Amino acid sequence: MRSVKVYQEAWPLHSPFVIARGSRNEATVVVVELVEEGIKAAGECTPYPRYGESVDSVMAQIMAVGPQLEAGLDRAGLQTLLPAGAARNAIDSALWDLEARRSGQNLSALLHIAMPQTITTAQTVSIGTPDQMAASAAALWEKGARLLKVKLDDHLLTERIVAIREAAPQALLIVDANESWRSEGLAARCQLLADLGVAMLEQPLPANDDKGLETFIHPLPICADESCHTRESLPGLAGRYEMVNIKLDKTGGLTEALALAQQAKAQGFGLMLGCMLCTSRAISAALPLAPLVRFADLDGPTWLAVDVEPSLNFTTGTLHL
Repeated sequence: MRSVKVYQEAWPLHSPFVIARGSRNEATVVVVELVEEGIKAAGECTPYPRYGESVDSVMAQIMAVGPQLEAGLDRAGLQTLLPAGAARNAIDSALWDLEARRSGQNLSALLHIAMPQTITTAQTVSIGTPDQMAASAAALWEKGARLLKVKLDDHLLTERIVAIREAAPQALLIVDANESWRSEGLAARCQLLADLGVAMLEQPLPANDDKGLETFIHPLPICADESCHTRESLPGLAGRYEMVNIKLDKTGGLTEALALAQQAKAQGFGLMLGCMLCTSRAISAALPLAPLVRFADLDGPTWLAVDVEPSLNFTTGTLHL
């Protein structure tokens, strides 16, 4: 018999995390712990209000399948029992962790995926005044970050991105608008980013109103985040996006994420690996995807005042494995 425990944790941030959708001062996560034959495993998710999730709703979903989980529910059965989302991710991650621990291997070895010694991760520049964002970008570059993810909303776009480029002229920049732009003026904004050497633009338009991406030739790759959750999303992305951002909290865990990565790549999409505000526990669950992607955005734990133990080894812009 397998024992199951579900609980929430709140992890304070060392500084506010500001995006187009609002500001956060802590990361709230839900954890699933499994104990089977003396082996303890865990999975973590971050409920996301943008997708209609809350801590309460996610915990309710998990507890609703508690009896099946205790009776030995496996990952294949889980895919049909819960929809893609944070709740399924926490369970899926815990089941993968249990399997890896039972085998005496880490997750990547279990999946026969060769991992590099280091992973370059984006470091996020959250929204502020142009001067604040430029100072943040310069500080991150000085500390070793070479890939910067710039959060933008619908205001002061030119001033902010020009200030950042001047502050970190050699940095590789990617921009995330978090659905805050509209079709009007989009082509000109994309050209501005391309002229400033921005390598990729993430989700500029709302997921339910992104048809405007079909109306012009993209001068830089555009990546689907909120528009891409699982393999079922892919047919609607062709002609609008060149890349997809894979996050376990959207796919409902590594099981679907691996399948999405394979199918997206086969259809010609570039891959990005993202995360929510989370602990190292959540990043560990996603690591097997890292060698498959062009951009890894795994800096969630670096925003925490204190990380879970044992934590992954981050320096600014790099994850050391």
